Order: sequence, then structure tokens, then C-alpha cells
Amino acid sequence: MICYNFSMKYILALDQGTTSSRAIVFGGDGQIISKAQLEFGQIYPTPGWVEHSPKDILGTCMAVAAEALARAGLSAADIAAIGITNQRETTLVWDRATGEPVSNAIVWQCRRTADFCRKLVDEGFSERIYNKTGLVPDAYFSATKIKWILDNVEGVRARAERGELCFGTVDTYLLFQLSKGKIFATDYTNASRTMLFNIHTLDWDRELLRLFDIPESMLPEVHPSIYDFGKAEWGVLSGAEICGVAGDQQAALFGQLCTRKGDIKNTYGTGCFLLMNTGDKPVKSRNGLITTLGASADGKPCYVLEGSVFVGGAVVQWLRDGLKLISSAEESERCAKSVQDSGGVYVVPAFTGLGAPYWDPFARGTVTGITRGTTSAHIVRAALESIAFQVCDIVSAMEKDSGMKITSLAVDGGASANNFLMQFQADILSCEAVRPEISETTALGAAYLAGLGCGYWKSVEEIRKNRRTERVFTPKMSETARIKLLGDWQTAVRRARLK
Repeated sequence: MICYNFSMKYILALDQGTTSSRAIVFGGDGQIISKAQLEFGQIYPTPGWVEHSPKDILGTCMAVAAEALARAGLSAADIAAIGITNQRETTLVWDRATGEPVSNAIVWQCRRTADFCRKLVDEGFSERIYNKTGLVPDAYFSATKIKWILDNVEGVRARAERGELCFGTVDTYLLFQLSKGKIFATDYTNASRTMLFNIHTLDWDRELLRLFDIPESMLPEVHPSIYDFGKAEWGVLSGAEICGVAGDQQAALFGQLCTRKGDIKNTYGTGCFLLMNTGDKPVKSRNGLITTLGASADGKPCYVLEGSVFVGGAVVQWLRDGLKLISSAEESERCAKSVQDSGGVYVVPAFTGLGAPYWDPFARGTVTGITRGTTSAHIVRAALESIAFQVCDIVSAMEKDSGMKITSLAVDGGASANNFLMQFQADILSCEAVRPEISETTALGAAYLAGLGCGYWKSVEEIRKNRRTERVFTPKMSETARIKLLGDWQTAVRRARLK
């Protein structure tokens, strides 16, 4: 463990997300000192495909880091440690010598490898993959994305087989670039999202590497989330230690201090991600969930049950940018409240297929129940309600797998600020939704990991004293109304899955 004099020191969290990059400076009490955020472009080469420019990923991270430090009047010398958290599964391949990417990043939402994943299922590989990785064969995860790049970008496979190329999720790419190529590593949480990492042996699985025809030389070292990864050597962050790394959802779980068995949270971001801490033993799902690795304070494996909604807050972006029914995300709440209910309208936002518990890459978005009396407000309300319905589907599966009744859900992420959505979520789940004072729990989790890694904070118990709840939403809907809405939602989902 690194030891410093922490008087007047701070923790910087880099939160590289699907639609934007953030940098947040935290103080010793866990409060935000300053922050900066930049959105970047989404690239859609063909329907169902999603890409990012690696230069946008790196450039926005460096820009927001500089802005956050400047706003706080700080420099890298004032930073005790950096924590990195990132959009998971998004896949980059780059030149080991120059750091130059060989293609755009293939984003976790991208469905270009769905047919290959269906082939894996048809050929009977599902159980073998799940038993090793805790994952189901799906285009969501990194392995088939790597294979696609190797098979479809000219000259790349030969270069990879010569040991010239590196693969990484976004955390690995940032570590490599920030260290000028000296750090080629990832953590357990990100490795566990590749469909190549054995979550029981905690190592890359050679049988799976052969299945996907991926050279082992491309893969980074794997460490616990709390680890002295090394120093940044580039730009405004030069000289600062990087002591914590975790995929965004595991970082949010840690940021919510869900460190005990049975603790559960949901993050409302571009997608929605429900995670339950199951302790030091993996729970095998029989209801469409995945088993993955979480971040732990002691460096030992921590297992998590997870369900993923591919389109959560992104449906609000669609309302704003695609349909132009609203001019801002904030307007969606006012619009939804302007009508008594959705008027029988249901939106199933399966724009890139359906995630847990359905795992249907071929489902597509639908709007059902439209009548002559339907207004834009009804569609906006139905779109917001679709987020809560999808979360409810996962909670139901999680209760079946864990054998526990969920009575309280910790919530965070951008869309958790929407009071209409949070109340509807509590209603449709029939359990309380607890919103923390600091909603930036993904970045906060990365900061906690880095701070524990460098000794800035001594223990989780010390951190827990700083936790504050902003609001608790309690269910108000009648059971009869709840059951009716859930039944109609399931009817809408079946229609979205019709081929």
C-alpha cells in the first residue's frame, strides 16, 4: 500500500461512460469538490451496430480531467490517487508499440455478432461458457467483438498472431495511454465481462481463447480492483498514482457501499444495471441473469448476480433526439406528470434487442396501445415507465435465483433524478427505492477504491460514516393496479419479440 501525507489531498475519479466522460474530484468526506463532463458522438455504421472513436474516448477523458482540476484550483500534485471506472464490454484493439487503434471501438450495445452468438447457442456451448465465465453467449460481451475485429479488419489477425496488438476494455485502453504504454492491465470486474475470463480460477481461459480464436498475447494482466497499477505519465495527470479500477456497474455497487451479502442496487444510465452482492460464493442463475465479479475492499473475489437492461436512460435520449417530443431530459418528468396514466400505451425500447432476463438479440422496439386519443405526453410517460418495467423483470428473476424478497433498492445514475420514474419504480416493484445524496455513485465507487488503495481512507467502515440518503420513495400503488400493469407489459414484450 502506498503511504502519503494526505493533508489537503484529494481523489480524482475518471468515469468514462457510453455517451460522455466525467472527471470528479472528491474530498475526504466523500463530497464532490469539482466535476466536469463532456458528451461525445455515437457512430451507427448500420442498424444495430454501435461504435465509438477511441480518440473521442481518450480526448474527452483528458479534457474533463483538466477542467475538473482547474475548477478546483488543483494540479496532479494535489491528487492522492486516481480511480478509473468505465463502460464495460466495449472493445478496443490497438498497436502495442504506437498505441494506435486498428479500428473504432465496438460498443457494448453493438449487435453485429448476434448471429455468431446464436450459432454458439445452437451448437451447445452455452452451458460451458456459463460454467466458466458466468455469462451467456451474447453480442453484449467482448469476446465476439474481438473476433469480429480480427476477422474483418484487414491485416489485423496476422498482426495479432505476431504479438503486435493489444486488446482491452476501456479501462485497459486508458491505463495504457495514460502510462505511455507502461501499464497493460485490467481488473477482475472488467475481465469478467469479456466471456474469456474464468471467474472461478481468476485467469484467462485457454479453452475459450481457442473457441473464439483469440491469441493470448493480446490480453492484459488482471489484478484486483484495489491495486497500485502505476503512475500516469501524460498531460495534466502526470505523476498521479492510479490505485483503483472497476467496471462502471461494479464501481456503482461499491459506491453505494453494497459490500455485504444481499445488498442490491440499480444504476439508471444509458442502460439499467441491477447488481446483488452474493458474497464469496457465486450463485448460478436459472432465470436469465449472469454471474460476475464485483469489487471488494480486501482484494478477494466478490461475486455478483446481475441483470442488464440495454436501453434505460437512452430511451429519454430517443424521445429528445429521435422523436423530438421533449427538448431536455428534465422535461420528460413534467411531460409524464401532465397525464394521469399512459393511456394504455406501452413502449418496449428493444432498439438493440432485449437483455436480461430474455437475452433476445432479435427483438426490436415497439410502441403498442396507440389510439386516436394518444398524445405525445402518453408516449413520453410510457417510455419512462418502460425503464421501471424492465427493472422489475430483472428483480423478479433475481428474487427467484437468490431466494430473497427484495424490500429496498439502492438507486443511482442520471435517470434516478427523475422523481416520477423513481416513484413509479417503487410502485411497480412494491418496495422502497433509496436515492443517495450523491447520485454520482459510479465515480464515487472508483474514488473509494483508489482511496482505499493508497490509504487515503483506512476502511469501508470509515467511508460508511459519510453516507447520506437524499430521499426514500415508498410504494403507493394498489396491488390490483400493479398486477394489471405488469400483465399488460408482458403482452407488449411478447409483441416486441415476434419475428
